[in-house]
Amino acid sequence: MGVSHVWACRALLARTAILMPLVALAVTGCGTAAKNDTFDLSAPVSGEGPAARRSQILVQEPTALKPLNSDQIVVRVSPSVIQYLARSQWSDSLPRMVQSKLVEAYQNSGKLGGVGKPGQGLAIDYQVVTEIRSFEIDAGAGNQAVVEISAMILNDRNGTVRAQRVFRAATPAGGGSSEGYVKALDRAFAAVTGQIVNWTLTSI
Repeated sequence: MGVSHVWACRALLARTAILMPLVALAVTGCGTAAKNDTFDLSAPVSGEGPAARRSQILVQEPTALKPLNSDQIVVRVSPSVIQYLARSQWSDSLPRMVQSKLVEAYQNSGKLGGVGKPGQGLAIDYQVVTEIRSFEIDAGAGNQAVVEISAMILNDRNGTVRAQRVFRAATPAGGGSSEGYVKALDRAFAAVTGQIVNWTLTSI
């Protein structure tokens, strides 16, 4: 616990008795929070498409709506209701994780001249721009892990769209454990990532 946090807690406790009901609630944040189980995603070894070793690509961080733009693991209870998986979290925000694993998957293919993220100084030929549309356990559809990502290949030299497609995979999530849910999401993500890599190699 940092020094500033300690003094903040002491100052809170020193306030008048009139505020005690509020203080009782507020100082619960001065303790040590329970730790969540933290999960990562894997990057598949893929590359069934043709080699494109003269091309260098840049993978942008995916866009996503607020429920997916965090380190929380989404469980969809109904079409209009979502919750987060209790005592569980991703190791980073989901868009950053997806970006990193896509870069790894492209690199694992061994079929590109170069792959990188913004700021790494690559002289790029194409950008891969993605949007995470679904990355969740769908409890209303028989406990399925659903991953859906929209991808666009942008020619960096003239700004034209080379290709655009939506990729989706759903895998059974089994019954109930956080680890089982995450493994199912990882399998669905691996399927989508493999499709994106192979499609990119075919399209550029």
